[in-house]
Amino acid sequence: MSMSTTLQECLAGKNSRYEIVQHPYSHSSMETAAAAHIPGDRLAKTVLFEDEQGYVAAVLPSTYAVKLSELWTKTGRRLTLAKEVDLRELFKDCEFGALPPVCTAYGMKTYLDESLARQPDVYFESGDHEALVHMDSDQFLSLMDEAERAHIGRRMHGMSS
Repeated sequence: MSMSTTLQECLAGKNSRYEIVQHPYSHSSMETAAAAHIPGDRLAKTVLFEDEQGYVAAVLPSTYAVKLSELWTKTGRRLTLAKEVDLRELFKDCEFGALPPVCTAYGMKTYLDESLARQPDVYFESGDHEALVHMDSDQFLSLMDEAERAHIGRRMHGMSS
């Protein structure tokens, strides 16, 4: 599988400037950062949550974990991690676990951790496990302009940039 169709449409719609970075197949965001030889703080990962009202996406650096209490406060909802079976149905044009951050294009509220806005450039999944999209921070923030920026993440213990 190559770049997701939804992501391609988002990039084209914003006239985004980006490059594709190929890397060996990886399973997790930390493996991806290592395989692509990029700082983990610059690799955006997407984590999906759900409740009876629907889905919410959190986009944060691969070196961070979601502060669930902050997300609950921000949303006013008691969200839990989305079920894997649901992810396959929601992101039909992506390989399982290789979710791009443009979740508003998939119809869900998206929160972007402020720490990504402080990076000079950002990498993120293209929809498969072997390619990343790389763009400067201004381009990324333009692409993510429908996401709400918030402080929803914290650096995981023992993680450096």
